[in-house]
Amino acid sequence: MNVAIIGTGYVGLVTGAVLSEIGHNVICLDINEEKITKLKKGVSPIYEPGLDEVLERNIAGNRLSFTTSAEEAFENAEVIFIAVGTPQGEDGAANLTHIKQAAKDIAMHINRDLIVVVKSTVPLGTNDLIEETIRTNAIGSFQIDVVSSPEFLREGHAINDTFHGDRIVIGSENEHAGSIIEALFIKLNIPFLHTNRRSAEMIKYAANAFLAVKISYINQISNLCEKVGADVNDVADGMGMDHRIGRAFLNAGLGYGGSCFPKDTEALAYLGRENEVSISLVDAAIQANKEQRILFVNRVLEHFNGNVEGKKIAVLGLAFKPNTDDMREAPSVDIIRTLSANGAEVHVIDPVVKETELLTEVAVTYSKTLEECVQNAEAVLLVTEWEEFVRADWEELLALTKNATIFDGRNVLHNHKLISQVV
Repeated sequence: MNVAIIGTGYVGLVTGAVLSEIGHNVICLDINEEKITKLKKGVSPIYEPGLDEVLERNIAGNRLSFTTSAEEAFENAEVIFIAVGTPQGEDGAANLTHIKQAAKDIAMHINRDLIVVVKSTVPLGTNDLIEETIRTNAIGSFQIDVVSSPEFLREGHAINDTFHGDRIVIGSENEHAGSIIEALFIKLNIPFLHTNRRSAEMIKYAANAFLAVKISYINQISNLCEKVGADVNDVADGMGMDHRIGRAFLNAGLGYGGSCFPKDTEALAYLGRENEVSISLVDAAIQANKEQRILFVNRVLEHFNGNVEGKKIAVLGLAFKPNTDDMREAPSVDIIRTLSANGAEVHVIDPVVKETELLTEVAVTYSKTLEECVQNAEAVLLVTEWEEFVRADWEELLALTKNATIFDGRNVLHNHKLISQVV
């Protein structure tokens, strides 16, 4: 099937790569000329394990191509995916500027009956708006069906999640259109859930918000465990053995970040306010997540009796989670800004993120090696649980420090032999 994808961000690029991998002819459209030039050479703009190989293989096989021309992208398309960003506005609502523009671009170039699939995370009713926009602006009379099929990919595991996902949600008002989209993905051999568009839109928000609530809940339990002498890892294991609960997303730490959970919880909370429906659990999860990184920094400050002036503090990890270069809502940013504002000499290292524009106003030193980062440090903060950090020789590393205390922000060093130095 001939497929066009609008947007070469995280969702669009992974979707395009996987669809080409299972045999479809895919062309990805983006207005960023520099990004498209690199993609044509097989250079991915994002760090995602396994993605480069899939891109290279399908570009070479002429199943995957890239363009900045809408006319070229839509010329032979039977299905067009919209995978553009829906950033959070100041009031928490999703900004639909890119979505609306994508719909208008489709309307301007449409020349046949068409199915439009919305992969972007959008508020309820957005798919209706997209369909209306295309039909209103199209030149000519064509059959337009808009289908909602939200993505459920984890950054750092996107390729695996796409081929081994839990479900593919297809929200359509037209049974025939829904069946065509099922056929598009059928080779993935993943269960399908067919529903209407608004239910599909809600599934995405409801799922992400539930997982965010689960994370915030275990973090608050962790804070209580610390006060009463309980081990949160044992508590989480015990909870997770109950099949009604499950162990996933019960890892206590600095809370969630990235492109989905912060934005989607805020959007769902906004939707509740707009419809005068209390979603207090989501509001509480948002607040608890904000507090978690503050509690972590306060623990570091208290260790130094409130004075970190001139003290070298090593921060391990910048990305919001391992196996990605995504810095959106990363806890590291707030932590580093606070420590720097209090006069600390902050040194950081991340295996993938070498520098970030989010810290341009902060006096921070980027280290090239783990040893360089912790050398003469008086505190070591594990902020992102990259495998190379977790498996490091901590006895050897600590010998390089000034008898530093480790602040384990991801609660992954609890079984380490240097547990007495881990806070």
